[in-house]
Amino acid sequence: MRGSARFRYNLSMNELFLSPTAGRFGRRLKRERGPRVPVTVITGFLGAGKTTLLKRFLTTAEGQGTAVVVNEFGAVGIDDVLVRSSADETVLLGNGCLCCITRTDLQQALRRMVVERERGELPDFHRIVIETSGLADPSPILQTFATDRALGSVFHVEAVVTVVDAVTGGTTLEWSAEARKQIILADRLIVTKMDIAGEDAGATLAAQLRALNPGAEIHEAVNGAIDPSRLTEPVSDQRNAFVAETSHSDSIGSFVLTDSRPLAWMVFARAMDTLMQLRGADLLRVKGFLDIEGCKGPVVVQFVQHLAHPPVELERWPDPNRQSRVVFITRNISERQVRDLIAAIKALV
Repeated sequence: MRGSARFRYNLSMNELFLSPTAGRFGRRLKRERGPRVPVTVITGFLGAGKTTLLKRFLTTAEGQGTAVVVNEFGAVGIDDVLVRSSADETVLLGNGCLCCITRTDLQQALRRMVVERERGELPDFHRIVIETSGLADPSPILQTFATDRALGSVFHVEAVVTVVDAVTGGTTLEWSAEARKQIILADRLIVTKMDIAGEDAGATLAAQLRALNPGAEIHEAVNGAIDPSRLTEPVSDQRNAFVAETSHSDSIGSFVLTDSRPLAWMVFARAMDTLMQLRGADLLRVKGFLDIEGCKGPVVVQFVQHLAHPPVELERWPDPNRQSRVVFITRNISERQVRDLIAAIKALV
């Protein structure tokens, strides 16, 4: 790979070809930075209020210059019609959910939008919002941007926002695996319809949400109104994401690995390569900071199932805490298993 980063990277993470003038992982960045156009993924179960939230966002100053991709489940596009009048460009993907047959459509739609923008056939846009079907799993969207290098050079998933209905959301979480996974994978949770929910609904729902995803921010929206930055900015305090171990339904759990000692990159790389090969489907999401031997700043690492994002070294730590801390959201993979694997590889290396 040519460019300012000056390193080449493969999915096994074991072959890094460095410029002698670069840092261990290429040019150090002041902050974790993605490609030029940020992407917000808005998910949430059927009837949660995603379209209302999106329509209100598009009327704000922050929402100007936004291109919208709508994925609907059904033969007739309803949300597409509701959103189209207020968006610069809306692309309807058709039937199905993004986790299966329409994933290729997402890639094609985004590529087409870039080409048409360059030709002047579309107004210029500086943000993409993907509104998923209420039945969609957000994981394949994250995979798409991680595996498609052409898209990765233009777009970057900045936040996964999940909308939850305060009236029926709690009950839905009890029976819907899709709804639970949308909560678990979110960076930020937005609760709607609090104005018509019962007095105790908010506290009860908040407890359910924190049990599933204790690290996510929780905000309320009334009639779709909310601070627009809640849909555009990543979680402001990364420390909020490093949470204690918790138990989820569907054999899904989360835990955080911490270490106050610098870690050899090869040890972590080999461990994650092994996990991806043996249990990649069960690595739902992994993200965090590593204190790597020979690096001045933290190294940001991210994984989604079988896919690894290139590591990024930051110029400085975001807070006084310089210890490695990586959040794992997994299915039937325990913290002890991961720690034992890293220890075994460390002993061998």
